[in-house]
Amino acid sequence: MFRVPLLIAVTLVIAFGGGILSALSVLNASVGFGAIRLGVWSAFPQAQTDAADPYAKSHRAKAGRLLYGTAEGLTFTASHDENGHQLIGTCSYRIVGRTPVARFWTLYAADAAGRPLVTRAELPGSHNSQSILRKPDGSFEIAISPTAQPGNWLALPDAGRFSLVLTLLDTPAAGSSGLIGLEMPRVETIGCGNE
Repeated sequence: MFRVPLLIAVTLVIAFGGGILSALSVLNASVGFGAIRLGVWSAFPQAQTDAADPYAKSHRAKAGRLLYGTAEGLTFTASHDENGHQLIGTCSYRIVGRTPVARFWTLYAADAAGRPLVTRAELPGSHNSQSILRKPDGSFEIAISPTAQPGNWLALPDAGRFSLVLTLLDTPAAGSSGLIGLEMPRVETIGCGNE
């Protein structure tokens, strides 16, 4: 007598639960479609526009973040070095080169959820285009390490995997015509542990 309603209830729980879990996993897996890759850096220029796909819009709503308009800025993320190895908090890295033309840019290390990694208040947890020391040709080098380094240093907590987030503000790269010929800085591994 209760067999048929019980089977229907179990079927509905599996269907709704599976649907919800699959939707959440898709939202956590990607910001959306239409990624551009420049070396180790990737960005989703359409994620903050009206033309964004439904996954990008849902990802934006779930994160509760205010994203930049098309002409305002573009956020690039790197989670691997130039050799394809995952960035890990126990290793030391350096970012070498130049950023694309931008009025202002910021750089910080983030966890898997995109939140900035927390370091002690007196340590440099981020950099921007106004505070960076540059070479005479305009290029720069930023050391990223859990131990202090001379020059431009971005402090890392020993927190496992992380990503680098480079946000370009007021840049021609944010428009579709600005994506051609962009030069992004390289992310190189210096060493891991006692190397």
